[in-house]
Amino acid sequence: MRNEYISHSHRQTVQMGKRIGAQLKGGDVVALCGTLGAGKTAFSRGLADGLAVNRSLPVTSPTYTIVNQYEGRFPVHHIDYYRLRSEDEFYLSGLEECFASDAVTIIEWADRFPNTLPPDALWIHIDLLDLKKRCIKILYAGNNHERFNL
Repeated sequence: MRNEYISHSHRQTVQMGKRIGAQLKGGDVVALCGTLGAGKTAFSRGLADGLAVNRSLPVTSPTYTIVNQYEGRFPVHHIDYYRLRSEDEFYLSGLEECFASDAVTIIEWADRFPNTLPPDALWIHIDLLDLKKRCIKILYAGNNHERFNL
């Protein structure tokens, strides 16, 4: 199942993430896709807000660190696949251990290595429509659509 929303501002993109983040539970994996500058990190900040991550810690893109970790209602692993060169590098780095925990895992650039993700991942595609406007497409696996009230 798929839902589509239009965000008219950075703030609305963050708010959409916050609404979803408030409904996430331990073990959930959120797969974010979109071009450079589409709003993946802004959406991640919203997810972190919804997960009650301490606001004194800035939620930043983990492009250079590969993974950032935060504490909220659940531990949060924020991963960026942008700099990974292969699925082998993903497995050699031990990142799959993030999925086996009771943490919520947020992955930017998830479409680079979709085979590394669990089948019930919540896929969110963010398309840049113009300078401020985004199309946010949410793809639910299995019965996940029944869990989220947007």
